[in-house]
Amino acid sequence: MKLVEVKNVKKYFPVQKGFIDQILSRKQTYVRAVDDVSFYVKKGEVLGLAGESGSGKTTMGRLCVRLIAPTEGQILFDGKDIAPLKGEELRLMKRRFQFTFQDPTSSLNPRLSIGEAVGDALKLQGIGDKDEQAFRSREVLERVGLSPAESFYDRLPHQLSGGQKQRVVFGRAIILNPEFVVTDEPVAMVDVSIKAQILELMMDLKKELDLTYLFISHDLATSRYVCDHIAIMYLGRIIEIADRDQIYEDPLHPYSQGLMSAIPIPDPKAQKAAAIPQGEIPSPIDPPSGCRFHPRCPKAFDRCPKEDPELKNAGNGRVVACHLY
Repeated sequence: MKLVEVKNVKKYFPVQKGFIDQILSRKQTYVRAVDDVSFYVKKGEVLGLAGESGSGKTTMGRLCVRLIAPTEGQILFDGKDIAPLKGEELRLMKRRFQFTFQDPTSSLNPRLSIGEAVGDALKLQGIGDKDEQAFRSREVLERVGLSPAESFYDRLPHQLSGGQKQRVVFGRAIILNPEFVVTDEPVAMVDVSIKAQILELMMDLKKELDLTYLFISHDLATSRYVCDHIAIMYLGRIIEIADRDQIYEDPLHPYSQGLMSAIPIPDPKAQKAAAIPQGEIPSPIDPPSGCRFHPRCPKAFDRCPKEDPELKNAGNGRVVACHLY
């Protein structure tokens, strides 16, 4: 069953120009952060969204839970298009999906206690009275491993470690009992020693609460540990989606091959020889013609700069956007 389905979604941000530029050029330019993206997430699975910084992963994640509205396209949640929702209807719908931000420190209000931060969603949604909200906040703190809850409830964010703040962020996300959670780089801001604990917490919550995740990360080694399928994103587009083992053991797109080759291997002699993409990711304001990866692709040929490849079925449930296939 498809819990979330994204259909031909675009998100363009207008570029703010200076006064002189506005006079000289009346044409509005846009950052094409997400440009015609389609995929789906099945209920109960973890879909990884991977790619370099600037590929549009975070923007796509925010679109999936309607933190921002799409420029075009449909975002179906349990069959209902949430893209056009506004006001009260959108607020009530947001009980069913949540988002965890990359930096737990900046996402927590420094003036609110930990208990207040976790229970704030209940207050915004008008669920329960003050006592019930406090009770559920303590219950959630225990569930995410901040025990005893009483010792954390009245603390301020600056009094917690990075790993503890990340647990608070997950607590805040699950207090409404959502069905779908988008996690944006959930272990990027914690120490290596804490990463495994946070990932284990995520998987435990998934089982306990029957959660579905969109796991956004540039850390492909971590994604393999938690994800069922992986979608590779490049410059606002999805270029390959495959089962976890397929994409790690036999990536098809040259960009996917380059990303996989960058994963460290304990034995240096066994390091893969595939070419890591050279140069910087192009500007999303003026993306390359044809295949967007062709200026950096070691396998590009004359068709690549002329035609934009579509996502096509490559067999065994995987899709790829490349003229080589």
